[in-house]
Amino acid sequence: MSDIRSCPVCYSNQLIKCGDHRGKQRYQCSRCGHKTVYPLILDRQLLEENVRLAKQKQSLQDKNTAERKSFREHARVENAILAFNDALINTIKDYKRPTETKAHKTIDKGAVGLMQFSDIHFNELVIPTASINNQYDFKVASARCRKYVLRATKYFKMFGVKEIVLAMTGDMINSDRRLSELLNMATNRSQAVVLASEIMACVIEELNKEFNVSVTCVSGNESRVKMIHETDEILATDNYDWTIFNILELMFRSAKGVKFLRGAARENIVSCNGQNVLIMHGESIPKSGVERRVQQIIGKWNSKGVSIDFVIFGHLHSARVGDTYARSSSLVGANAYSDDNLQLISRASQNIHIFHADKSRDSVKIDLQDTKNIVGYDIDESLATYNAKSASKNAQTTVIHKVVI
Repeated sequence: MSDIRSCPVCYSNQLIKCGDHRGKQRYQCSRCGHKTVYPLILDRQLLEENVRLAKQKQSLQDKNTAERKSFREHARVENAILAFNDALINTIKDYKRPTETKAHKTIDKGAVGLMQFSDIHFNELVIPTASINNQYDFKVASARCRKYVLRATKYFKMFGVKEIVLAMTGDMINSDRRLSELLNMATNRSQAVVLASEIMACVIEELNKEFNVSVTCVSGNESRVKMIHETDEILATDNYDWTIFNILELMFRSAKGVKFLRGAARENIVSCNGQNVLIMHGESIPKSGVERRVQQIIGKWNSKGVSIDFVIFGHLHSARVGDTYARSSSLVGANAYSDDNLQLISRASQNIHIFHADKSRDSVKIDLQDTKNIVGYDIDESLATYNAKSASKNAQTTVIHKVVI
């Protein structure tokens, strides 16, 4: 303990312990030879007090660090939301209202159609490579949406449909939480929301030329605003899918022949010609055992006194039609994730459903991969400018290497 004692004569710091006696320590200065004693208990008290103060200091430092980190995270989220709101307001404040819409006379005992827009990922950017024979951006998305409308219209008119439900079942906007997603964005999400709303408004306008359109929506997992996909009903609406739905409802306020069905954000039920259709995104349905999970979901609603006739969902980017359900694919088609991670050969498609008066129903997968000779809807190309990656950075690469002997 000589490091905390000094000689009272020469004030040197060179005391050497030379023994203990009756609770005291004896020291001798190696410089001047003076002998002195100090209480042993005092040394212990000083040591304990120093340790206590050091621990208290460290505890305060840890607490301050945690508080600062928590504040930084909240501040970043709030700043991002405020920036998004400002950009959204500035972008849509001068937006012109859609063209005139009209109400159509309903045919007695006619069929009711349903168009499912699922996993559109409007702001995703896919550049063709040697391994991925696909391209996707806002122009391609616009063309595929129009092809979907034109094909669906032919099917609906064949059965005399005059009433259709346009169901947006989530992931209208792509996620930007992972680096790969940031590098494959066509534009930022605030501008993407406006562009998505613009394209969907054109879809509704063209459909309304032949049909009365009822629009409904549920939230997807990729379009969430926060990092965590919330299951709470209120928090589930903190989602860009609902932002697009709200913008469309604002655009078509007081429009004839167009109405909006505002239901639950996670699972929504729409009656189509007397058949209850459960609309959901599908992240709670596994890749395998789909029939069993769908039956469980139907049983859950039956226990609540609600009979479910059909379930539609998406999420997995793979089309599948069953007797009690139908899963829609994506408008994007093949990308790096489906090709490398999932090992899937994916194509762009969407599903339509026709509900007849005799309680029968037809489900059709409409292939949207090829949009040759399809003119897409006009969009504001200044909002679709690529800000993360250009096509020049994605030069074609050779995947087959020949070894010549």
